[in-house]
Amino acid sequence: MLAIIGGSGLSTLPEVSFSHKQIVRTPYGLPVAPLYFGRMGTQEIVFLPRHGTNHVWAPHEINYRANIWAMREAGADSVVAVTAVLSLHGHIAPGSLMVPHDIIDYTHGRAHTFFEGQEQPVVHTDFSHPYDAALRREIIRLARKTGLEIGEKGVYACTQGPRWPTAAEAARYARDGGDVVGMTAMPEAVLARELGLPYVHVCGVLAQAPNVAGARNGADERRDNSRRTIAHIRQLLAALDETESV
Repeated sequence: MLAIIGGSGLSTLPEVSFSHKQIVRTPYGLPVAPLYFGRMGTQEIVFLPRHGTNHVWAPHEINYRANIWAMREAGADSVVAVTAVLSLHGHIAPGSLMVPHDIIDYTHGRAHTFFEGQEQPVVHTDFSHPYDAALRREIIRLARKTGLEIGEKGVYACTQGPRWPTAAEAARYARDGGDVVGMTAMPEAVLARELGLPYVHVCGVLAQAPNVAGARNGADERRDNSRRTIAHIRQLLAALDETESV
């Protein structure tokens, strides 16, 4: 079963025929919302809105451990996470999609592992390549097949949020090697790795960050680009039922 984590803007999936919802209790408390179960074509899915049903949980407040644990307990065997980002470079256009291949983590104070406490040993998770290679290839293949513009490689700079970065901060992230900046990649990605869940990000570029010359990232531009990227993401997700490898 495929798990889809919806980010800002993707609070519903009209393409999915939902059958029921379930509150899943975990050792780490409740997830941010009930899990929604259904089918997208022939693909069985479980859907979770990352910021809660009414979009009330800020990035640093999300119970990432409960979210990922609940999806594994519900029977998910892979995760496609949708998130909104800003572009750190002029060539990454607003309204486009990206499937990043790496992450830089700038967050702090988030519960970022399942392996803690004196009742269990420390585990040093290999996170050299944070995203699942096979799942990334499948997403890219489907994007090409459906004619969508998608960045096939990039580094996700994950900040604490909930604010967007200053121009100086964005310039720093770009110098560090970041290509897009968002707020929710971590610890979501590493928690999925700890539970053995293949995980990939599909990023919708809302605007260019303030370090980019001539960037237009006002509320109107972000709203228009959000509509475009969400439409593209829904088109991409709808194609997932065409493959047996996800």
